[in-house]
Amino acid sequence: MSVLAANCPSCAAPIEFKKGSTLVLVCPYCRSAIARTDRKLEDLGKVAEIADSQSPLKLGLKGEFKGNKFELTGRAQLRHELGGYWDEWYATFSNGWVGWLAEAQGRFYMTFFQPIPAGAALPGFDEIEVGKYVPQIPSDGPLMVLEKGVATAVAADGEIPYRLVPNEQSRYADLSGTGDQFATIDYSMSPPWVFLGKQVTLEEIGLGDARPVQREAGRTAAAGMGCPNCGGPLSLTAPDKAERVSCPNCSSLLDVNQGNLKYFKALEPCPTSDQFLLKVGQEGTFPGDVKFRIIGRMVRSVTIDGTTYYWHEYLLYNPMVGFRWLVHSDNHWNFVEPVNPAEVEMPAAIGSGARAGYNGHSFKIFQDAPASVRYVDGEFYWRVEQGETVRAVDYVAAPLMLSQEMTPGEMNWSAGVYMTNDEVEKIFGVSGLPRPWGIAPNQPFTASWYYTWGAIPLLLLVIVGIFMLPLSGSSTTVLSQKMELPPMANATQPQAVFSQQFELKANRNVRIRANAPVSNSWADLDVDLINDQSQEVESVNVPIEYYSGTDSDGAWTEGNQTEDATVSSLPAGKYTLRVEGTWQNWQQSMPVSVSVAQGVNRGVNFFCAFLVLLIVPVIGLIRKVSFESRRWSESMFSSSGGE
Repeated sequence: MSVLAANCPSCAAPIEFKKGSTLVLVCPYCRSAIARTDRKLEDLGKVAEIADSQSPLKLGLKGEFKGNKFELTGRAQLRHELGGYWDEWYATFSNGWVGWLAEAQGRFYMTFFQPIPAGAALPGFDEIEVGKYVPQIPSDGPLMVLEKGVATAVAADGEIPYRLVPNEQSRYADLSGTGDQFATIDYSMSPPWVFLGKQVTLEEIGLGDARPVQREAGRTAAAGMGCPNCGGPLSLTAPDKAERVSCPNCSSLLDVNQGNLKYFKALEPCPTSDQFLLKVGQEGTFPGDVKFRIIGRMVRSVTIDGTTYYWHEYLLYNPMVGFRWLVHSDNHWNFVEPVNPAEVEMPAAIGSGARAGYNGHSFKIFQDAPASVRYVDGEFYWRVEQGETVRAVDYVAAPLMLSQEMTPGEMNWSAGVYMTNDEVEKIFGVSGLPRPWGIAPNQPFTASWYYTWGAIPLLLLVIVGIFMLPLSGSSTTVLSQKMELPPMANATQPQAVFSQQFELKANRNVRIRANAPVSNSWADLDVDLINDQSQEVESVNVPIEYYSGTDSDGAWTEGNQTEDATVSSLPAGKYTLRVEGTWQNWQQSMPVSVSVAQGVNRGVNFFCAFLVLLIVPVIGLIRKVSFESRRWSESMFSSSGGE
């Protein structure tokens, strides 16, 4: 390894360029950025100290990426034009690679220089658009522009593999793709350079055991701060990341510049600024055993059809995970975390019926409106202001909500999951949170058991019916006889005849079927089943009528020449039928064919049971339809219907 030893041109202290890729070294004695040129060392100016941070990374850490070992040899802190800082760590690999490990809001991105194919030209900074794809970058999938802006180099440490000039500004665009792809276009060069890689976890790059090394120092510095407006004490949880903080003593909104406070403006109260249910500083353990602290809270609102709707958001922070949000609206709660926009299947157009896809779910549009910040309390990682407005589009697939927030220079997607009051109370160790009212956009329907578990008995009934069909469907005919009723003495005096004797078995139903050759007339038969031993009688009525003819619509018929009646099981024994009848053409005899069968499958019991068991699922479906109707009645796109 070739080491260039020299003296700092600013303070004459000994310095060493240890890595061959190093172009700028920050003098550890005087904080000057020293550039290595072909002829001499050049002093580029003083750089600020790296702000105290809860970053788990530090210079000298060694890791491994895709089987290649690396060491963190340099670090630069850059400031976003709208506030906020991020770190770029420079990873020098044993095989000669130079990687850039960016750290922002608890997430890490490993990227490498990516040449652009010959003949391809990247869009200029003014031409590139947030939400559009840049096909010129060779990658495993399309890359979408998430953000474009201007960065300022404010601090550095160690060895830097490019010409870092203190306070120099550079334009950039960040992109993402599926499979955690990530890319940055650096417009400080001409033509612009591309750095391509992916989002990684510390475990993936062999730094899973890394822990914050300056956490206590950061807290000590925060504890000693005072409000520049009223002198009241302030405590910052993330002084290295905070850009705005409110003073709880005088309601001032303050700028935070690497831990230094400056008065910005006085906060104006809003109608719900005194209705926060959780306090700044409260800690809670969320699912996955992740502990978050509330470091800020805000009131936001949308105005739809002249009515303003307010809700509260709590900014959660964990130095190893980053920032998350807990949203409280109408006493409903949602835990919200960022998602990769490239993983979202966006609709072709935002409007009624639009759907977005993410993680195997289809989300239906619920709302599209400008959302404004109305009040803030605590600390925030961007330069938040009252009146700050973004376009907010919400898509719903209960219990999930997919949200898009857009400004001219940035686009963010987040996914929220509905949380019950009981879950929030358990997380923060509180009680008595007010009960929710109304239906939340992504509130799940909790009575689905009505038509899920309630359908199980129906399914079992159908299965039993299918298996019992061959057994119950084998009927036995015990009598089939033709009889003739003699002419009646008058129109009201019935005639009767008796059948042959037959035998019935116990525990089997009995069907009596009769046929009479009536035509445009009727016959009314009363049939008695007479037990020859006990003389007990079971009576049924079998009315028969049949009419036919033609009219302007053609031929028609009504009724049937064959009818039947069924009785439940009778005691086993010998039986005789007594058939008594009256008929329209009473002057003539009436031939009648009679049959008696047992074990006839009529399905009555099955259908009665089916209808009874159907009540619970139907009630559940009615409740579900009502629930969804109430949900979507609150949507801006309610005319498009519910799920």
